[in-house]
Amino acid sequence: MTDSRCAWCGTDPLYVAYHDTEWGVPEYDPRALWEKLVLDGFQAGLAWITILKKREAFRAAFDGFDPDRVARYGEADRARLLGDAGIVRSGAKIDAAIRGARIWCDMRERGEDFSAFLWDVVDGRPVQTGATTMAEVPAQTPTSVAMAKALKARGFSFCGPVITYAFMQATGMVNDHVHTCFRHAEVKAMGGR
Repeated sequence: MTDSRCAWCGTDPLYVAYHDTEWGVPEYDPRALWEKLVLDGFQAGLAWITILKKREAFRAAFDGFDPDRVARYGEADRARLLGDAGIVRSGAKIDAAIRGARIWCDMRERGEDFSAFLWDVVDGRPVQTGATTMAEVPAQTPTSVAMAKALKARGFSFCGPVITYAFMQATGMVNDHVHTCFRHAEVKAMGGR
């Protein structure tokens, strides 16, 4: 085992902790997956560290990312969110989050599991990649394109193939820790093929 990390996390303590404990760990909880998808949508056009630094403010602003509560948001909630300096104040992204909560709840009410819906794109198990350098890690894949299309067909937005690939990496659907990173083997042992 080596003590090197994926180069993308740099030296920021928050980013390093995220890399070392969270990024790439398989996540199956439907609510947690929705939260991450929303946050990845808010990241569009920004660096992930920006969202990571605001994550607790996002959680407070969006009622802990409880889809049932967010699905009931109305104009007053939208105005509150647009005025919250702790989060990214994009009307389109806020609307996408609220709409996504409603879709999430509709899926659940129809007996569909959001986690199973997402994980189906990788046949329910993490995919192990063979990258030895960050240059070999793609920005999107045919699988992330398929996930983006499936999400958009349901009505989700801010979920293009680059965003969905970042989401897949973060939630452990794909293990893109490079082979020289100490987390590669640890994450692989969590259930990858």
